[in-house]
Amino acid sequence: MTAPRPQRPGLYYPTLPATWWLRRPSYFKFMMRELSSVFVAIFLVVLLVQVRRIGQGPEAYAAALQTLRSPGWILFHVVALGFAILHSVTWFNLTGVVQVVRVGERQVPPGLVAGAALAAWGVVSLVLLWFFARG
Repeated sequence: MTAPRPQRPGLYYPTLPATWWLRRPSYFKFMMRELSSVFVAIFLVVLLVQVRRIGQGPEAYAAALQTLRSPGWILFHVVALGFAILHSVTWFNLTGVVQVVRVGERQVPPGLVAGAALAAWGVVSLVLLWFFARG
């Protein structure tokens, strides 16, 4: 049993409903970004399990692949991909604020820094897609 919170004069403890994050689009976006971390973490655990199965031999890896071909796992991977893209885009949008780039005495605008990071991400993604698609 937890003890009740002590009442100290001058401190205010607001009570928020469980749906506080649905009130504003910025709150909703924040919560979706936080939720994306859970899906990315689960994806990485599944990836580590696959790597372990490879070490256990071809039969174990084939069984793991067969499990991942189920509709539930396919849906999970589609949702995880969407969340990974959301997580990446919001992270790259922060680079303009976090990373200050100067050319001489002038600061490069944050939007240009974020745009360059997104463009570099796109180029690297296309190169990797070309590399893996050509076989």
